[in-house]
Amino acid sequence: EPQLVESGGGLVQAGGSLRLSCRTSGFTFDDYAIGWFRQVPGKEREGVSCVSSSDGKTYYSDSVKGRFTISRDNAKNTVYLQMNSLEPEDTAAYYCTRKIYRECYALGYVYEYDYWGQGTQVTVSS
Repeated sequence: EPQLVESGGGLVQAGGSLRLSCRTSGFTFDDYAIGWFRQVPGKEREGVSCVSSSDGKTYYSDSVKGRFTISRDNAKNTVYLQMNSLEPEDTAAYYCTRKIYRECYALGYVYEYDYWGQGTQVTVSS
């Protein structure tokens, strides 16, 4: 059974940084693109970033482009999300997820991702 486990969330002041990690197991990591979504209570889950498998190509939502960086370590089966210049609007639960394709092509939609982690909370104070 594929598993994804997020860590690294927490409370940070505006302008600060956090690094989220997504440790995966139970599947061939190299065969899948991996994405990050976030969700605020009462709102739909929003795509944040995605990293492809074969060429490491990355995609970002407009709201985080230039501030967040996604990367993957195939040797450790782990994906990272480095978040800089955090804003109160970034406050959300962040979820790591496996895309059903090897490549991202785009951030895509929730239905294009099949396994999800339990989420890690990021809170940015103003």
